[in-house]
Amino acid sequence: MSVDRPAVTVLASIAVIGLGAAAWLSRQPRFTAAGTPAPPQSTAVRNQAPTPPPQQPWRSPLERRCQPGSSALRLQVLQRLRQLRQNRVTVAIHPTNYGDRYSRDAFGQPLDPRPRLIVLHETVYGIGSAINTFVTPHPRDDDQVSYHALIGQDGTVVQVLDPEKRAFGAGNSAFNRSWVVTNPAVSGSVNNFALHVSLETPLDGEDADPGHSGYTAAQYDGLAALLADWMLRYRIPYQNITTHAYVDLGGERADPRSFDWAALEIRLQALGLLCGTGPRSLFRSPLS
Repeated sequence: MSVDRPAVTVLASIAVIGLGAAAWLSRQPRFTAAGTPAPPQSTAVRNQAPTPPPQQPWRSPLERRCQPGSSALRLQVLQRLRQLRQNRVTVAIHPTNYGDRYSRDAFGQPLDPRPRLIVLHETVYGIGSAINTFVTPHPRDDDQVSYHALIGQDGTVVQVLDPEKRAFGAGNSAFNRSWVVTNPAVSGSVNNFALHVSLETPLDGEDADPGHSGYTAAQYDGLAALLADWMLRYRIPYQNITTHAYVDLGGERADPRSFDWAALEIRLQALGLLCGTGPRSLFRSPLS
């Protein structure tokens, strides 16, 4: 794909993609069959896994809607989904910028490495800057960053990492007081059970202001198509779509700024994804 905006230097892109994350190794508490955190073990148990600090529960801005949505919008997003599956746009990022998902934490406790959370980000600078960062080797943990996918302003979904791999999308982070710590020397992170996607920021958002002009309709189409793919593949409920601003425990991240949840909601409703996790037929159908 072509990139209209020139890439900034690698150092600058790393600093700005800070809205999108610096990541390190991580661990998470055990989960029950229902997907909720299991009660903490007794403090008498040796090598007890620490729990995340207090965190307000995530309340999804998306509303459960089981009635049919717009048929025209449904066809529009299904076309994006067809393009996503049949004509994938991919970039091979450098191995220093991602890792494998862990099956055990730093204390030897078993983990479920399957994705069950989707975190939304923004690039701040152009999509070319983000790609430039991901393909550049970063031996230092503090410099490593990646997402599973990027969405350009024209709606193109660039897949930069296999969802089965662990992207370095969020550092000190938790979701509903759940995290994973694989290095006892650092805090936990959601990366081991999260999928990360970043929207290309408009030109007027290449700064630290609290907002900007927002994302294009094509970007919301591309995002809805990507979310449908992930939600159906991994059985992720819509309530587990969140933001970097929420999972960040340091209170430093605000992305994705100026995000229109209503624009995403009407697209997911059109696909039937706001009632359970949606029909499996979406994943198998020819999308005609």
